[in-house]
Amino acid sequence: MECDVSEREATETAAGTGASAAAPGGGPAQEPAGAGAAPASAHDTVEAAVRAQLSKALGGVRGMIEAAVPTIGFTATYVASKDIKLSVGVGVGAAVVLLLVRLVQRTSVQFVLNSLVGIAIAAFFALRSGKAEDAFLPGIMLNAGYAAAMIFSIAVRWPIVGFIIGSVTGDPTAWRADRGIVRLCSRLTWLLVLPCALRVAVQYPIYLSSGDQSGLLGAAKIAMGWPLQVAALATMVWLLTRGRTPLPAGEDAGESGAA
Repeated sequence: MECDVSEREATETAAGTGASAAAPGGGPAQEPAGAGAAPASAHDTVEAAVRAQLSKALGGVRGMIEAAVPTIGFTATYVASKDIKLSVGVGVGAAVVLLLVRLVQRTSVQFVLNSLVGIAIAAFFALRSGKAEDAFLPGIMLNAGYAAAMIFSIAVRWPIVGFIIGSVTGDPTAWRADRGIVRLCSRLTWLLVLPCALRVAVQYPIYLSSGDQSGLLGAAKIAMGWPLQVAALATMVWLLTRGRTPLPAGEDAGESGAA
């Protein structure tokens, strides 16, 4: 949940809102022909394209809040009441309220749905075992899985961030022909690995500790959720602002013009 990118998952805070505002709800393809030139030129480098795509992918400040509120509700309620069923109800209820607000406002429900699914899975684990700390086990497992998958993608020279380039150019694999782009995408993917790996390294030993660790796990999950993600993404943005790697064969501009 945390990396979906989530976890799955913030970048508007690090990269600024301008990139996502340039392409609302589908980008230049929905603009008049005369208005298409600016977004196309904004994506004339790999760095600009990655910044723009990341800013749209992870939900911004509101997405971060929607990810944190159900966990805060669950943890705070359990610490205060020691009642798992009540805590689960508060956590799930908070996610449902956030979903209803999105529906009433007719805005995208993608990020709040991610939050709702995450808290529902956590609730299942906690209710099945009767232990509040088990609510945090799925998140730990998911972060471990994401970290392993991203490290594997780097090892086989298909770094996950490269597919962001593919989504911009319209060719999912053309970026691999340029070794410079592959190296850049590998470095960026490592920056996505770090938050996931750190969460596992900190939270799993707490989970294995004896006694009720739900309060400590909740605090660790919140502290290592969006703040850690923002730090990683801010580092990515800093790295991206230092380079100007051309997109393969100018395909970004071609895609915008064709649309």
